Amino acid sequence: MSPFYNEKDIKDQAANLYYVKSNEKTEEREIEILALKMKEIIQQSSRMDSDIVFLCIGSDRYVGDSLGPLVGTMLKENQVPYRVYGTLEEPVHAFNVKGTLKEINKQFKKPLIFSIDACLGDKNQVGHVIFKEGPLVPGKALEKMLPEIGDYHFMGIVNYIDPLPTSQFLNDTRLFTVMKLANVITKVITNIEIVGNVSRDGSK
Repeated sequence: MSPFYNEKDIKDQAANLYYVKSNEKTEEREIEILALKMKEIIQQSSRMDSDIVFLCIGSDRYVGDSLGPLVGTMLKENQVPYRVYGTLEEPVHAFNVKGTLKEINKQFKKPLIFSIDACLGDKNQVGHVIFKEGPLVPGKALEKMLPEIGDYHFMGIVNYIDPLPTSQFLNDTRLFTVMKLANVITKVITNIEIVGNVSRDGSK
């Protein structure tokens, strides 16, 4: 089942959040701002000789949990110059995420990991993307004990928690919302090289 944040988790981490709101008038500018921020992060990491990894969490078996695998697939289709784990073909989810993290840490000496997952929020936040420094702590809303994931993370707000049981969100989320969020996150990441002229090794 999906590792989700819930509404309280988002509010508890209100500081230093970057939002891309579900509003066509501001979305493109916010995508550019966030891409520039990520460019700065990646350039700093290149000075520390870090490998860049995008770890996309979720499963293609449930609409509400498919955001991560959709983003991973889109990133690979766009041939981004970074390592991507978690696609529709080979999803990374609650049952294999620990093994995937071991594989990443074994393969890369000092990986800089950006994790991506779906989350729950207020009703008026549905369709928004959040980017924040620090790891995901997946599984809280479904009471799963999973490792913290990533140095930075994206959260796409796919649904709101009231009044349905938490587990019902796996099947009650609109595919339209998930696809829109996946496209926004993919645009941010694919725009990193455009706005910052970042090469495959992270240098300018």
